[in-house]
Amino acid sequence: MKKFFLFFFSLSFLSLLLIKPVLAVCPVCAVAVGAGIGFTQWLGIDDVITGLWVGALTVSLIMWTISWLKKKNINFKGRDIITVLLYYSLIVVPLYFLDFIGNPLNVLCGCPVFDKLIVGIIVGSFAFWFSANWYEDLKKNNNNHAYFPFQRVVMPIVVLLILSIFFYFLIK
Repeated sequence: MKKFFLFFFSLSFLSLLLIKPVLAVCPVCAVAVGAGIGFTQWLGIDDVITGLWVGALTVSLIMWTISWLKKKNINFKGRDIITVLLYYSLIVVPLYFLDFIGNPLNVLCGCPVFDKLIVGIIVGSFAFWFSANWYEDLKKNNNNHAYFPFQRVVMPIVVLLILSIFFYFLIK
């Protein structure tokens, strides 16, 4: 636990030195994810459920960044793939070195290949990506209008809530 707090505070201080106004959300979210996982473990929330939301946050940041790069007309070879790899590296690598990922006792269904946090991140990432694309398809079929206010926000959250409940009962 000491390593986590040392990492958290050093990352917080470092991020304050490196923050640019436009990119402020990225270091803040990285710190929030690390602190959030420690907090959810302290609350007793299972890592697979935490991973769902971490994966969703990661995909959200990826989509936001790619959209921002397109809007600013910043193009380079492999832009989207590099963005995806960069974000997952920024999230997964620190979690591995902080021993949140790779604990042999923190596996799903007793299989050492299925780390709970990694499974949650993968499923949450796919669920968020799927629900965001589903929203776009529904909107396209409705003359580019949402069916109800805040549909873009509600759809991914409902999918993540359903998956959280599913995994809660699966693990329970």
